[in-house]
Amino acid sequence: MDMRIEIILPRERFKSLKGRNVKALIEESLPRVEDTLKAEREEFLRDKLGKLEEKLREMEERLDELREFYGKALKDKEFMMAERDRLRRENEELRKKVEEKRRELEKVHGS
Repeated sequence: MDMRIEIILPRERFKSLKGRNVKALIEESLPRVEDTLKAEREEFLRDKLGKLEEKLREMEERLDELREFYGKALKDKEFMMAERDRLRRENEELRKKVEEKRRELEKVHGS
């Protein structure tokens, strides 16, 4: 497979290359270009890693907030269930008292 690379040069630079072995110049420059590209790639990856680490910290903070919220919600639920049970018992006792009073009134008025 033939790879074609197009290089665009300013006119002055092109004139200075006249009569020189351009292929040798390119091959000579290639290691420096590769090093530059590797350095740019590493810098890009470090930047990306920094952003991902920051996002991870934000997500961990949010997760901690959600855990705290869930813990409070669970406590509230337990409290509400206990309160519901207490009110149910209290309501049952009040019904019994009302029923007793009604019977007493029926006895008094029924006799």
